[in-house]
Amino acid sequence: MAVGDRNDPYKVYNFLVEIDGITRAGFREVSGLDTSQDPIEYREGNEGLTSRKLPGMVKYSNITLKWGITDDDELWKWRQKAMDGKVERKNGSIILLDDTGSEKKRWNFREGWPTKWTAPGFNATGNEVAIETLELVHEGVELA
Repeated sequence: MAVGDRNDPYKVYNFLVEIDGITRAGFREVSGLDTSQDPIEYREGNEGLTSRKLPGMVKYSNITLKWGITDDDELWKWRQKAMDGKVERKNGSIILLDDTGSEKKRWNFREGWPTKWTAPGFNATGNEVAIETLELVHEGVELA
């Protein structure tokens, strides 16, 4: 990198969401792209007073999608199927774009399905956009 070249971070507002078979114009917010792993403490009888820390199960948080409510009800229909006991698992991606619209990072999740839907709150004195929320459980996320 030449002296004076800048490598600015990407902006949080420039992203896309892709879900198998469901295309949406835009989302206001995506959260829950994280993973954790609790340690398992283990000690054998002859090891003194200190335990070993072994890696435990990998856990993934639910992904939360928020968007302004429109006439498009594809995501609601997907949630309705799950409520009817016909869980339809889908793979998807959260894609970070640069200022030119080029893909820079992609996080893929697998075997996701909607576990919770929240309607917008209503207030006669407000002037905000009505926001729907959908929470997805999944079986893993990876940086592609």
